[in-house]
Amino acid sequence: MKKPMEHQTHFFFAVRIPAETKLIMKDHCEKLKETISFSRWVYYQDLHITLAFLGFAPSEKHNDAEKKVKEVLNHTESLKLQINKLGFFGRADSPRIFWADTMESDQLQIVRKKVFSACESAGFQLETRPFRPHITLARKWIGEKPFETQLLDRWLELQPEPLAFEATDVVLYQTHLTKTPKYEAKTVFPFIHNKNENSS
Repeated sequence: MKKPMEHQTHFFFAVRIPAETKLIMKDHCEKLKETISFSRWVYYQDLHITLAFLGFAPSEKHNDAEKKVKEVLNHTESLKLQINKLGFFGRADSPRIFWADTMESDQLQIVRKKVFSACESAGFQLETRPFRPHITLARKWIGEKPFETQLLDRWLELQPEPLAFEATDVVLYQTHLTKTPKYEAKTVFPFIHNKNENSS
């Protein structure tokens, strides 16, 4: 008998958000929920920036991807990132995905390209749409009234200055749909300390 899709485990590579940053975002999301209605809000410990979604794959295949990702990320420095606004995917009046945006980072684009290419060389067929780094906060608009893009300004009220953080690793996550948190870190690929941390 074919295994039900909901019981198949999925894997993906992502930039991990630091614990302290997740707690700040948790507090912000609790305030956003007061005026923004979505069906499912992402548990704060599951917040991340997806680099490559592998889906369901036999262990030998994602093991090969892990090996290749480790090679391409060798000597990669930690990333200085900043969250500065909110956005959405889908219809303007009824979005399917609500997310926090990160300010443009050449370093992040390079890391994503390396991870993406490594996964492709391991035999994965990945989405080819342009990379738009984001942190998913919620899914499926259920408000009684149409979603208002003015609500996106709420982030500036909660966080007047960009929320800066240092990303210190890429993680291979495994999805567990019936658990909270839903994403389990299977393998961690640490960056090296950013030598320019104290530079202006």
